[in-house]
Amino acid sequence: MEEQPIRVLVVDDSVFMRTVLKGAMERSSEITVIGSAANGLDAVRRIKELKPDVVTLDIEMPGMDGLGVLEEVMKDNPLPIVMVSTKTQEGAEMTFKALELGAVDYVAKPLAKKDSSLQQFQRDVISAIKTARASNTTERKSRSQTRVMPPRKLPSQVNDLVIAIGISAGGPATLHKVIPQIPVEFPPIVIAQHMPPDFTGPFASRLNAASQIEVKEAQSGDTLKPGRLLLAPGNRHMTVRKTVTGYTIGLNDGEKVSGFRPSADVLLGSVADSCGSKAIGLIMTGMGWDGAEGIRKLHAAGARTLSQDQESCVVYGMPKAAFETGCVDQVVSLAAIPDALAKCISESRVNA
Repeated sequence: MEEQPIRVLVVDDSVFMRTVLKGAMERSSEITVIGSAANGLDAVRRIKELKPDVVTLDIEMPGMDGLGVLEEVMKDNPLPIVMVSTKTQEGAEMTFKALELGAVDYVAKPLAKKDSSLQQFQRDVISAIKTARASNTTERKSRSQTRVMPPRKLPSQVNDLVIAIGISAGGPATLHKVIPQIPVEFPPIVIAQHMPPDFTGPFASRLNAASQIEVKEAQSGDTLKPGRLLLAPGNRHMTVRKTVTGYTIGLNDGEKVSGFRPSADVLLGSVADSCGSKAIGLIMTGMGWDGAEGIRKLHAAGARTLSQDQESCVVYGMPKAAFETGCVDQVVSLAAIPDALAKCISESRVNA
């Protein structure tokens, strides 16, 4: 049976942006635009009337803004929503709030009306819509209420371990549930989260304010130490390098790997090379297969490997690809991740 096109409702108060968004979707045979709305109230009405598969939703609109629409829709009949936001500090903050409220993904508006900028934006829109369609939206309400339990008490000595995480669609809201539960006794954490360069800094700051550990956007030469999480900057690959004094961060602008920069495969592969069995790898919610090869390398190096389960993922793409390598030691729910990591740390200490 031939798969039906993804039916999309476009919501934006700008005629120009509605035209650009529709133009992007018309390039894909997998997507059809079923309507548009120029304000929040009209959007709520049209969503009820047209019952779209996916909605692209502007954040800043007069009257009821995008966050108001999102709350209204998620309250009664959750469906996949892609936020369209500005590349500003305020735009980033509102986007993260939208993701916490249940939006699946987001795209950042182009800063200029240049052909190259618009073409990339249009490619991002198509990708985000496909990601949204593949998401577990019907379970978002129960996921939003998931209580992540803090980990068991850890030994003070963690044997120079490094925790490496790859995550994508659904990542910001998911990490906001997990990372605040991590205690300062945890070994260093490095994360490749697929995110635009304008957003990783604000996201790291937001996560840092909510967490016990230090969270920062990584810079070249940063050192790894217990109680610190380093987030790969948007559009840059991050690697972990072993030095005479410990582990440090390297950044580069190499070609995309597994479709992304930063790439989880690049990060996890470097951790496998530098840390060997003194590492824990985790693949969480996300579209695609990035991280699968990194998990394979970590497993071959003797590291512990985990993946998030399908039920608690926003998109079960990356964890599925990792699991299918046969190199995942343990599949864990979102709620169990902090304790599962703590168990791996404790077992590493016993076996050291």
